[in-house]
Amino acid sequence: MNPIDLRSDTVTRPTPAMREAMARAEVGDDVYGEDPTVNRLEAEAAERVGKEGAVFVPSGTMANQLAVRLQTHHGDVVLAGEGAHLLRYEGGAASALAGVQVRTIGEGGLYDAAAVRDAFADAGNVHVAPTTLLAAENTHNASGGRVFPFEELEAAARAAGELGMRTHLDGARLFNAAVATGIPTARWAAGFDTVSFCFSKGLGAPVGSVLCGSREAVGRARRLRKMLGGGMRQAGILAAAALYALEHHVERLAVDHAHARRLAAGIAKLDLEVDADPETNMVLFRVAPERMPRLLGAMRRRALWINPIEPGLFRAVTHLEIGLQDVDDALDRLSDALAEPA
Repeated sequence: MNPIDLRSDTVTRPTPAMREAMARAEVGDDVYGEDPTVNRLEAEAAERVGKEGAVFVPSGTMANQLAVRLQTHHGDVVLAGEGAHLLRYEGGAASALAGVQVRTIGEGGLYDAAAVRDAFADAGNVHVAPTTLLAAENTHNASGGRVFPFEELEAAARAAGELGMRTHLDGARLFNAAVATGIPTARWAAGFDTVSFCFSKGLGAPVGSVLCGSREAVGRARRLRKMLGGGMRQAGILAAAALYALEHHVERLAVDHAHARRLAAGIAKLDLEVDADPETNMVLFRVAPERMPRLLGAMRRRALWINPIEPGLFRAVTHLEIGLQDVDDALDRLSDALAEPA
């Protein structure tokens, strides 16, 4: 039985054409700024989000943490949406590496301008940590690939700027948001000082993210990247995969979204609590928490891999390696798993 892996869109492997692009990549020493493929990727990435420059890094976590370190001082407060990746899934890096506190606002990863203003504290009161950075995540992982409504995001970033705050957009899956809404990535990024996005999720590359911003910010980020151990040498082999992903795997994200909707509709027919109209490539569904261990084991016995993300809540993610038949087979296996005797 072939495995059906819906744990994440990070599980994809390079396609044969992507591997060929990697094999043919022209390379140099990127720490010296001499890798032509990395340089081309960084220029292309910056152009895609309308920024002056970009720095290629190994992971989305590093991109986010560079942004935090660049734009805060020790003891500052960063505002972020509920369940933000930079707080929930980055190993405590914001406090350990940048010495900041992360305060969550809003609900389900979303917030509005009023929430930003209400949570803001300036440096005038010595008893209160100053609020210096607003971080947004689009799409929002923990709430199931949710797209941040454009007008609300734009207004929140504008409010932060009016308060003297810096802004960072964690756009790990920003291209999913762009494809789902038709709003170009540069428009999503316009109100933010820095923006990151990943190549190793829905775009299907094996490794890598970028942090984009002004030339000055990117220059400082390169030094910080080196401090954190992210300076790579002949990284053009990896950059070639990322370039291929940008050129060939963006528009096809719509296929993943359609597959997620089909999967959600099928799960609803199994009498499970599910968001039947997912916005991008993630499907959240619930079972009673006490049923979760048995169901997880039953799915694994059927080579169906879906991750639990909290008690009673599963997340299934469609991606480059999941076709229409895989979606239908996953539903059959899930149905069988639910029916397995205790």
